Amino acid sequence: MDADAAPTRSIAAPLRAAWTAGRHLLSRTARLALDIALPTLCVSCREPVDGEGVCAACWAKLSFIERPYCPRLGIPFVYDPGPDMLSMEAIASPPAYQRARAAVRYDDVARTLVHALKYQDRTDLAPAMGRWMARAGGEVLAGADMLVPVPLHWRRAWRRRYNQSGALAHIIARQSGVKVRGEVLRRVRATEQQIGLSRAQRATNVQGAFQVSPDRQAEIQGRRIILVDDVLTSGATLDACARALLRAKAAQVDVLVFARVVESR
Repeated sequence: MDADAAPTRSIAAPLRAAWTAGRHLLSRTARLALDIALPTLCVSCREPVDGEGVCAACWAKLSFIERPYCPRLGIPFVYDPGPDMLSMEAIASPPAYQRARAAVRYDDVARTLVHALKYQDRTDLAPAMGRWMARAGGEVLAGADMLVPVPLHWRRAWRRRYNQSGALAHIIARQSGVKVRGEVLRRVRATEQQIGLSRAQRATNVQGAFQVSPDRQAEIQGRRIILVDDVLTSGATLDACARALLRAKAAQVDVLVFARVVESR
């Protein structure tokens, strides 16, 4: 063994440590300078905000969904009709999934948050949105076996570069301990955007669009699954996903979304 090797190694180690520390310091300094030069703005009102993208005033405008609500669909009631009372929607047209829960109503501020996350690469909004969802979904998360984000078709995923439902699901997983299984459900057919379609057209648009991966069916059988998405409007997409999971012998499918449309009465 070369006698000079040991001294060389003893000198190299501190130099590498110093280089690593210096690089981290420069990185932190650069991020601090960028934060000072370009402060984070509220996604709704564009005022500077210190935190997660929503100022206090806009946060106060979010309409969080609290009890009383329909135990099946999570639709908020104007008054408390008593225990286990279902909404008219749940009675007239029950979905394939068992229960749905949402953190907020789909109003102006919620719409801005959803669109920023989905279309403007604002993945920094996912932690706050996911934590609100975990709080709203505590009842359905208890005893669940897995979280399954609503999948994108591969072409749309390639254009968008990430799945907003998957980003929210991973935050919920960290909050709840329920694992994400994003690979079990696939969107096997590209569909039109649901925006602007009627309820019947939405259902037709997503019919047969989802399928459990054949090599993943054993993971589904007998499991309690929570579908995760950003918004629930007509429920057609989530219903189609739930039907695919139930055909693969899932024991139960529930739904957890960030926002849901609540029709005015």
